Formats: sequence, C-alpha cells, structure tokens
Amino acid sequence: MTRRIFIGDIHGHYDGLMQLMEAVAPGSQDQIYCVGDLIDRGPQSRQVIDYVRQNNYQCVMGNHEQLLLEAFPNGEAHMPAFQGWLYSGGQSTLSSYTSVDDLFDHLHWIKDLPFYLDLGDIWLVHAGLNPQHTIAEQTSHEYCWIRDSFHSHTKPYFPDKLIITGHTITFTLPGIAPGEIAKGPSWLDIDTGAYHPKSGWLTALDADNAMVYQFNVFHKMLRIRSMAEAEAPVEQHKIKQRSLVS
Repeated sequence: MTRRIFIGDIHGHYDGLMQLMEAVAPGSQDQIYCVGDLIDRGPQSRQVIDYVRQNNYQCVMGNHEQLLLEAFPNGEAHMPAFQGWLYSGGQSTLSSYTSVDDLFDHLHWIKDLPFYLDLGDIWLVHAGLNPQHTIAEQTSHEYCWIRDSFHSHTKPYFPDKLIITGHTITFTLPGIAPGEIAKGPSWLDIDTGAYHPKSGWLTALDADNAMVYQFNVFHKMLRIRSMAEAEAPVEQHKIKQRSLVS
C-alpha cells in the first residue's frame, strides 16, 4: 500500500537523512513530505535541498527558509536580515555552497514552498496554528514561528484532521524525553532535534502504518519503533508562554 512519510526538521544533516531514507526505503508510490527547516545549523544544507528537489518530495516553509528569503529579499543581501540569518545557523548553510548561482537557484525554489499542506486527514505545517484564529486569519509568521499558544491549547483545532508539525524540538516540551515524538490534542510534533547535542535524532513518521524511523546523527544509530512506543503526551499545563519568535 502507498505510505505517507513525514520527515522532521533536517537542518542540513544530509548524511543522516540518507541513512534514514535507506531504512524507510520508499517505493515509487510512497509520498514523502518534509516539515520544513531543511537548512541551517548542519553541514550539508545544499545537498539536502538538492535531494528533496530531485526526488520531488513535498515540503512546507520553515522559519529557517523564511530567514534565508529575508536575507536576500531582492537578489541581494539585506545586511540586518543577513546577519540575523547567519547568527541563526545560516553560516553553515552558506559554507555548503560553492556557487552563488546554486544558492539563488535554491532561493527561487524556496520562494514557492507552501506554508501548509492539507492532505485531507492530515494538515502539515512547520510550527503550528494560532488556536484563536481561523485559517483565513492565520499569518505566515504563525505558520512558521508559533510555539506555546499552539502547544498549550487543550482542544483540537480541527475536528477531523491530525496536525503534523516540526519547529519546536520535542524534548523542550514538558514531559517529553529526547528522541520522543510529542503528542497533543490532535497534533504531533516530529522535530526530535537532529542538530541538538542533547538529542541528535532525525525522525521519519509513516503515518499510515503508525511506524517511526529514527537515525541519530551523532551516534550513527538507527531505530524503528511503533508510534505507540515513540510518542509521549505533552504535559500542557506546564507550558509557559514564550514569545512567538523564541
């Protein structure tokens, strides 16, 4: 049967992604989706984008893709935004390019990324939604940056859809250990912190078979678990409100 595979924030870890995809072994009918933040912090952002493009995998806009676009708004560097992007992990991305033309080719591709994908029973977005707003009222900033007001909301946003997100490393949420998938009311967070030294886990979720594939980029270790083994409920009452851009 066709599988829908959702990949958490990769952050330039191409070698880890290759190990993960070897385990997933997608067939020609499988559908691969990326939750954004393909780039920054890890060493091989260019290679990650090349791989995702060449395989026609679908991807939503992450906040790090937004930061890159803001750094080059009109084909030239906007220095305040450029410095902010470098500070946020962009230096490693810049170092992965040997050609300015390749960078700007990727920028054109990134500009066309959607902020969300509605797959019927699954709604894919990088960061989440403002639970107080309708879809029409949401902004790109909320789709790419929101954290606590989404994670602390105790009612499902959609009555009939599972929201899959990345953006917030799961172990930063109360009740979640490094490498675990965070579960809230009709949402899952699959950013298990591939770049973070406390975790290192890159996650792929087979939503149709409730299976989780994970590769640790630091310890070079692969594990495959059921969703029941991999997920943990967020202790929502312990979430403290942080700023939207934390």
